[in-house]
Amino acid sequence: MNKPNIGLNLIIFGDRVQNDLEGVLKEVSQAGYTAIETRNFFETHGESRFEEILAKTGLRVGAIHVGYEELTQEGKVDLHLQYLKAVGARYFLCSGVSDLHSLEGYERSAEMFNQVGRQCRDAGIRFCYHNHDYEFRVWNGVKGIHRMMELCDSDLVGLCVDVYWVYIGGEDPAEYIDRYRNRAWYCHFKDGSPGRFTELGRGEVDLLSARDAALRAGTEWIVVEQDKTDKAPKDSIRESLEYLRGIGVAG
Repeated sequence: MNKPNIGLNLIIFGDRVQNDLEGVLKEVSQAGYTAIETRNFFETHGESRFEEILAKTGLRVGAIHVGYEELTQEGKVDLHLQYLKAVGARYFLCSGVSDLHSLEGYERSAEMFNQVGRQCRDAGIRFCYHNHDYEFRVWNGVKGIHRMMELCDSDLVGLCVDVYWVYIGGEDPAEYIDRYRNRAWYCHFKDGSPGRFTELGRGEVDLLSARDAALRAGTEWIVVEQDKTDKAPKDSIRESLEYLRGIGVAG
């Protein structure tokens, strides 16, 4: 069984990503990571400058992560696909839906995701929806996430499973991955307790069973994501990578 690729979402560094990207990525590389999940850094830092930083740090890009509103802006998806092709990445991740407060919002969003998923497939890119906890709200016995996935074409729309938010949303992450094992292409491994984020292995999330489910599903990427830390970010990300090494999914 092949091990998944390992990467890091940069959210833990906060505003430093904008103001000191080279310094951030040097710390990421020194911590032992080889890949990152990003915004479109061509837009914020310029193509040549970002490619220069990647070359200096030896990192590669695994995915771009955007909000739902960017899918609705004319030409934006095409720009992001150009970015992904230029940096050699294969995953386009999206968070959020058109309306969080109605089941119809999830149904409308499924139409958008199928459309964008088709654009991505035609460009050789995989499109994935990233969950938080709000998608697990119930309307007349139906959870938004499950209704949306029912309407999304499984060949066009996969999942970026955020195991922490699945847990906070009231479901078991391993069971959730197993339920959607044919589309659990990408995972965020995040740990903590309600209202608190921790390094991997220090919170309440059953990461071992999530690991087993991800391996059963053939998940291509496991990406560390910690929204906040009380430590220096470089120390937190190193601890989380050591945890992944300890459970046998990172080299």
